[in-house]
Amino acid sequence: MEFVLVGSLLTVLTLAVLQLGLAIYVRNVVHDAAVEGAHYAALADTTLLEGAERTKLSIARAVGESFADDITVAESDHLGYPTAVITVRTTLPVIGLLGVPYAMEVEADAPLESLGEQ
Repeated sequence: MEFVLVGSLLTVLTLAVLQLGLAIYVRNVVHDAAVEGAHYAALADTTLLEGAERTKLSIARAVGESFADDITVAESDHLGYPTAVITVRTTLPVIGLLGVPYAMEVEADAPLESLGEQ
C-alpha cells in the first residue's frame, strides 16, 4: 500500500517537472522565433510582414502551426530609435501540448536599418 502511494506521488511529481520543462521549451522556441523575425523585419531590404512570416515559419517547424496563429508586427520608437516589434500570443501548454489558448505572450524588437545616410 505504501509503495503504491509513494510511487504514484513520485510519478505525478516527475510528470509535473517534465510538463514544466515542455512549457519552458515552447516559450523559448516562440521567443527565439520572435527575435529572429524582428531582426529579419528590421533589415533594410525586407518588409515587416516578411519578418512575421519568418517568425511563423520558425514556430511551425519547431512546435507546430497551431502555436503560430497570433503574430503581430509593428513599428515603434523604442528609446528614440525606429524599431520593428513582433508580438506572439500563443498557447501555454498545460497537459502535453494542450493548454490555455493565448495565455503566453512574447515580444521582440530590433532597430530598423536604413539605406540612406544619417
